[in-house]
Amino acid sequence: MIAAKAFRLALLAAGTAGGLSGAAYGLLNEQSRYARRVIGPPANDPLRADGIHLPSGVGPVPRQELPADVEPLELAVLGDSAAAGLGVDFPAELPGVRLARGLAEELDRPVALITRAIIGTTSQELAAQVDAALIRPPELALIIIGANDVTSKLPVSACAELLGDAVRRLVDAGVAVVVGTCPDLGAIRPIPQPLRSVARHWSLALGRAQRRVVEASGGRAVPLADLLSPEFLARPGEFFSPDRFHPSAAGYEAATTILLPAMCAALGEWEGGPLPPAPTRSKAAEARRPTSRIVARLNRRLHLRADS
Repeated sequence: MIAAKAFRLALLAAGTAGGLSGAAYGLLNEQSRYARRVIGPPANDPLRADGIHLPSGVGPVPRQELPADVEPLELAVLGDSAAAGLGVDFPAELPGVRLARGLAEELDRPVALITRAIIGTTSQELAAQVDAALIRPPELALIIIGANDVTSKLPVSACAELLGDAVRRLVDAGVAVVVGTCPDLGAIRPIPQPLRSVARHWSLALGRAQRRVVEASGGRAVPLADLLSPEFLARPGEFFSPDRFHPSAAGYEAATTILLPAMCAALGEWEGGPLPPAPTRSKAAEARRPTSRIVARLNRRLHLRADS
């Protein structure tokens, strides 16, 4: 669904901010149609493996198999297709399952996983998932969201505030909240340049705004773009699924490796080494930051071509 909407709306917003000429906007719009054709719609819905996962790595198992005096930790996963795990081939590869089993092993306690994430979700639809989660508040909630916001008409600040509202509601209900912020969409190779630079600029700006509001609202933010973008840029064949848009099992494993310590820390249970640092800007983003200069060069080339 992200690909179906593509980056047409992001182009409108980024073009307004970056001063694109009509010719440049036309080129970027054509590139967005090309990216939509290459990526295509999702071939199927994400797999599901909700239920109770044990410290031994077994699961999901029926609740009645637990001893009467054992109460599992309740984990809710909210957000978009990245939270739902679209792109993997087996239930054990789902990010929610990896995290549930990782938590169960770290805490030596069963974890009851419920996935409320839905493909195509933006920050506008996140409140409905929070409503469902708060019917029976979990102890811990993970939110991964932002990629679909890049294709929305809402400005970055509005999307971030909607996420902040969701985090505040969960925290006020006694839920520990961890948020994986917007990934770097500039790492997606089927998006041609200069459209890829526009997508990168927009997604990194959203990720920074998300991090600020999440931390101000009492949650823990994990900057996925900053921590994962170099790996996805360097190893796209391994870290992306066959659609070259959603992560592969290896990509999700990399993400859960950095999310798990933050989730344990949110529960006050992390006893491992130092948490991964959260840089203010990734090296990949810094190297590709001058989006306005890319736009200016594009406009010059188009004007020179028109005059020749």
